[in-house]
Amino acid sequence: MSHAAIEAANAQALQRLFAARPFWTGVRPARELLPQLAEGTVLHAGPPLSWEATCGPLRGALEGALQYEGWAADAASARALLEAGQITLRPCHSVGAVGPMTGVVTPRMPLLVVENREYGNRAYAPLNEGLGRVLRFGANDASVLARLRWLQDVAAPALDAALQRAGGLDLRVLMAQALLMGDELHQRNVAASALVLRALLPHLVRVTPAPEPLAAVVDFLSGNEQFFLNLAMAAAKATLDPAAGIPGCTLVTAMARNGTEFGIRLSALGERWFTAPAPMPQGLYFPGYSAADANPDLGDSAIVETLGLGAFAMAASPAVARFVGLGSFAEARRVTEAMLDITVARSPHFLLPTLDGQGVPTGIDVRKVVETGITPWINTGIAHRQAGIGQIGAGVVQAPLACFVQALEAFAAIWEEEG
Repeated sequence: MSHAAIEAANAQALQRLFAARPFWTGVRPARELLPQLAEGTVLHAGPPLSWEATCGPLRGALEGALQYEGWAADAASARALLEAGQITLRPCHSVGAVGPMTGVVTPRMPLLVVENREYGNRAYAPLNEGLGRVLRFGANDASVLARLRWLQDVAAPALDAALQRAGGLDLRVLMAQALLMGDELHQRNVAASALVLRALLPHLVRVTPAPEPLAAVVDFLSGNEQFFLNLAMAAAKATLDPAAGIPGCTLVTAMARNGTEFGIRLSALGERWFTAPAPMPQGLYFPGYSAADANPDLGDSAIVETLGLGAFAMAASPAVARFVGLGSFAEARRVTEAMLDITVARSPHFLLPTLDGQGVPTGIDVRKVVETGITPWINTGIAHRQAGIGQIGAGVVQAPLACFVQALEAFAAIWEEEG
């Protein structure tokens, strides 16, 4: 394939990215949205893997999810089902979904529905549980399960009713506003979450039937500064999916981790995964924990960086630099500038106020990654390597070069065969 043909394919992919219009349109049970999520099936973050290969936090989340779903009475019986192969594990990405950290989704869990109104495709993500002991970091005690049930029974119906009254929320607009207000939309979603609350509150007060559930939902939204992360992930997924499957396109359409492997997808190669061992994050740890306690990186949230946000937009968010251990805004700016070397464009929608309004680096080109040896930076949370403990810090990680090399070699082999 000629250089000109590849550039034309990449330009087509960029046009689809820039034309995308992701709207948050609902919150519905996963079983209503995903017919693939049958009884005994659980979704997880990252590329495919077997139970035997799962890391500690993913095991903890799976054991908790089976109890939440009513398939197991306790962690021991849940583990027995998993070890016996009676539970089917599938990646979230295989059904058009994304999940943060462990990314575990079961049929009863409510999912955010994000519709790309330009192309008609949808993407899904679970509700963000908030901070503390949560399933996405592998915690699975009674408080974790109670919070999941409250999200299912109270928060999800209220949010869905408010969204129907509002006619959906334009996420691209909200994300662009949040960047101008100091978010990078991975580790920091303070502004974006506040914008969502402001947009939904007039509708929530009109559709929630009693003051107690209304107060509880408002308290949850106002006290959860990372609420928008899952929306940003689903918006990125809905934006990137139409750019997948373009012959000759060398742009990356997904990056994801399951705590064991790091995987990427390339537009021209569709849903095929290219994997390497998941790297260890570097960052700051909560008191009492250190790098010795950390699990390798995990989660589908790198879809945000795939679009050009998160670490790619680090220059928009000086507050994040110190939180993830970079130490200074100058270092955060260097991360954003380094990502320009491996991307093909700047976004016309997501602008960086600290860089004179220039767009974020967009369109990771596997050729540029391999040629320069520079791999994508990703902002991330850090989970304890043992099941049931949860988050122990936050930091940054760089994607492994090996999966990009594999993807480029596979791309070259296919196009050489086809002349």
